[in-house]
Amino acid sequence: MFEIALYEPEIPPNTGNIMRLCANTGCRLHLIHPLGFDLDEKKLRRAGMDYRDMATVTEHENFTSFMQTFEDRTIYALTTKGSHNYTSAKFKPDDVLLFGPETRGLPDDVLESLVAEQKLRLPMLAESRSLNLSNTVAVVSYEALRQQRFLGMS
Repeated sequence: MFEIALYEPEIPPNTGNIMRLCANTGCRLHLIHPLGFDLDEKKLRRAGMDYRDMATVTEHENFTSFMQTFEDRTIYALTTKGSHNYTSAKFKPDDVLLFGPETRGLPDDVLESLVAEQKLRLPMLAESRSLNLSNTVAVVSYEALRQQRFLGMS
C-alpha cells in the first residue's frame, strides 16, 4: 500500500488525524524528524482517537535516512510550488506521498531533488495560500487509492 511521509510535522492534531487515516486505509505513515511535538502529546492522542496502535508508523531520524529507505521508490511531493495537478499522477501501490510541515512546506532542497512530474499540487483559488495538511493528505491518498480501485478496502 502507499507510504505517507510527513516531513518535520508541527501540529499534533494534524498528525493524529493522518494516523487515523492510515489506520483506516492501510497506508503506512513515516514521520521525518525533528517533530514539532512529542508523540505522546495529548492533542495527538485525541486527534488520533487511539488509532496509533492500529497504524503502522515509522520514524526517520532525518530526511537523509528517509531517502535511503525509499531510494528505489517514486516519491511524490505535495507542494504549492508544484506545476502538476495531483490527478495527473499515475500512482502505483508502492509510491511515497511526501508532505511538508504546516507553516513552511517542503524546503527548496527537498523539492529540487525531485523531477517536475513528482511535484504535485491541489488546485485552489489563486489568492489561497494552502489547504490544511490532514485535508491534503486525505484528498491525495484517496485519489491514489481510487486509482488502485480501493484494493483490499470495502
